[in-house]
Amino acid sequence: MPLSQLIILALIQGITEFLPISSSGHLILLPNLTGMADQGQVIDVAVHVGTLFAVILYFWSDVREAAIGTLRLLTGRVDTPGAKLALCLALATVPVIVVGLILKVTGLADMMRSVALIGWTMLIFGIVLWWADQKNPEIRTETDWSFRDAVLLGLWQAVALIPGTSRSGITITGARFMGYTRHDAAKLSMLMSIPTIIASGTLLGLEVVETANRQAAVDGAIAAGFAFISALLALTLMMRLLRSVSFTPYVIYRVILGIILLVYAYGYAGSDAVIGAAG
Repeated sequence: MPLSQLIILALIQGITEFLPISSSGHLILLPNLTGMADQGQVIDVAVHVGTLFAVILYFWSDVREAAIGTLRLLTGRVDTPGAKLALCLALATVPVIVVGLILKVTGLADMMRSVALIGWTMLIFGIVLWWADQKNPEIRTETDWSFRDAVLLGLWQAVALIPGTSRSGITITGARFMGYTRHDAAKLSMLMSIPTIIASGTLLGLEVVETANRQAAVDGAIAAGFAFISALLALTLMMRLLRSVSFTPYVIYRVILGIILLVYAYGYAGSDAVIGAAG
C-alpha cells in the first residue's frame, strides 16, 4: 500500500477515534468518496492498536489501577477503587461484544456501510449530543460511576456499532444525560474504549493472522505508529479543551458533514436513476 495512503488512514483513525465524530464512519467514507482501495483488515487492526497504546499511555495511572483491581476481581473481591473500576469497565464492554457478534454473524455489519446511513447518523447523533450537553447539569464526577451506570453506558456504546454514530460520541452523550461533567464524561468514554478496542482488535487479529505477510506487517507497523502519534495529540487537545469548551464545535462539524453526505448520497442516487432511465 502506498505510504501516503497509510499515513492518511492512520491520521484519520488517530484523530477521529477519540473525538465524538466517528472514526469508523470516516474510514468507510475514505474509499467511498476518493476511490482509494479498501485498506483491508490488517491495517484496521494496526491503526486500532496504535490508538489503543495512545489512550493507555494518556490514562496510565487509571489503567494501572484497573489492572491491579482486575487481579483482586479474580479472587472475588471488589473492595478497592481499582477493582470497582475494572468491574465497571467489564460490565460496560459486555453489550458491545454481544451486539457486535450478532451483527457479524448475521452479516448486518457489512450491510451498514452506506454513505447515506453515515450521513443520517452523523446528523442525528450530533444533535442528540448537543441536546445532552446543553440541557443537563454537570453534577457528577468519575468517582460516582456505579455498576448500573456502567451497564447503561455499555448499552449506549453498543449503538456505536452503527457506522457514523461514534463510540466516543454516543458514550459521552449517555454520560452527559446522566449528569457527568464534560471532562469526566469524556474520561469514562476513553477508559471504556480500552477493553472495547482490545476485544475488537483481537477478533480482527485472529481473522488476519493466516493472511498476513511481511509487507502487510511493515505497512501495519507504519500505520500503527502514525495512528498512535495522531491519537495521543488529539486526545490531549480534546481533554484540555473540555475544561473550558463544550462539545458544540464537534456537533457543528457532525451536522455539516452529515448534511453534505446526505446531499451527496441522495443526489448521486438520483443522478444514477436519471441516467439509467435515459439509457
